Amino acid sequence: RYAFVSLGCPKNLVDSERMLGMLQLDGYELVPDPEGADFAVVNTCGFIERARDESFAAIDEMLELKRRGDLRGVIVSGCLAERQKEELLAQRPGIDHLVGVFGRDEVTKVADRLVGGLSEQRSVFHPAPSHPLPDRARLRITPKHFAFLKISEGCDRLCTFCAIPKMRGKHATKPIEEVVAETRELVADGVRELVIVAQDTTYYGKDLYGEPRLVELLRELEQVDGLDWIRLMYLYPMYFTDELIETIASSKRILPYLDMPLQHINDRMLRRMQRQVDRESTLKLLEKLRGSIDDLVLRTTLITGFPGETDEQFEELLEFVAEQRFERLGAFTYSLEPDTPAAKLPDHLPEEVKEERRRRIMEVQQEVAFEFNEAQHGRRLDVILDSPAPDQPAEAEADGVAAWIGRSYADAPDVDGVVYVTGVGLTAGDIVPCEIVASHDYDLIGAACDAPRLR
Repeated sequence: RYAFVSLGCPKNLVDSERMLGMLQLDGYELVPDPEGADFAVVNTCGFIERARDESFAAIDEMLELKRRGDLRGVIVSGCLAERQKEELLAQRPGIDHLVGVFGRDEVTKVADRLVGGLSEQRSVFHPAPSHPLPDRARLRITPKHFAFLKISEGCDRLCTFCAIPKMRGKHATKPIEEVVAETRELVADGVRELVIVAQDTTYYGKDLYGEPRLVELLRELEQVDGLDWIRLMYLYPMYFTDELIETIASSKRILPYLDMPLQHINDRMLRRMQRQVDRESTLKLLEKLRGSIDDLVLRTTLITGFPGETDEQFEELLEFVAEQRFERLGAFTYSLEPDTPAAKLPDHLPEEVKEERRRRIMEVQQEVAFEFNEAQHGRRLDVILDSPAPDQPAEAEADGVAAWIGRSYADAPDVDGVVYVTGVGLTAGDIVPCEIVASHDYDLIGAACDAPRLR
């Protein structure tokens, strides 16, 4: 019997699901409460300080249960284990085993020895492989009808603020045939929406095939029977070819929703971040995307308060947000990460300046997002239902009719708003035609206006 805590990004969630699947195949029983379990696995995130703090808190909670005698052992895995193994072992001696990012597939061996009381070195780490680890036979944490699909591992970008390459190595492409096989397995398990993730999605295939092959991969995935939606995340603004844009624009399964982290728009900031793109090329790409893909929803993320960011450079970023009117946007204050080039840059800004700039960005974006939602009133959208609504805005209340939480093509899981749907005879995983009747802050209110679409 074991408990599992999964933290961090969707890529790490895929790792968690793979470990859960292996433990299940080995006969271990997953329980919701760690108290009384034989061991707990904490799959950590080590990306930024806030994520590390969350990981440390989860580890300490498990160690406290162990100290009280309510839990026999603690296994710590993932990016924090990879990044700070020496500190973890020294500062938290109660940890029984550390499993690095690429020691993931040995979690059952570690669990067997822990439960069996056998002595073993306390850490399992491997160098980043040239070929990604397989992600099949997962025990999924997500609802049955959608899944994250990791198409590559690691990153070659070397952005100055980012420690991902230190934790997950260089970019390694999962072969097309493996991705397709995994997709078929997921669809057979009930998946209707596939959320494609990587550190750098547009770079897919460059290391393995000598050139980016995202277009070829997407064309293969479009042929998988039973798959309704393909959602693209983490698209770096390079290698966005006309062929890729046309493939997205003409597809009936690839959603007109693109997640493209830009981080900044000022050329000097982009050079300091080592982003390998500039303002002019970014603006041209955005214009081309808007002009080529009908009903396009663009999501981006931005960093405020990067070292050396002047008032003028921030105002340029703020004006960019107001002009581009991204339908979805997240802004984050710069987080100083040890052992990254940006940590050594001069002119670091006070936290209050970084936060004030983030607040101003999100203030502008809130107005954009609310206006976008208001423009959806009266529109007919397909909505995939995730779960019954435990509570809902007053606008979604209907006499005796249950409300569901769902998402339209414009809403990625966990990061965007939702659509509250009223209707009868509905179930999780249904894709339901809805008329949008109202909006509430970042969310929409819809009424089912037709029967759910068949697979």
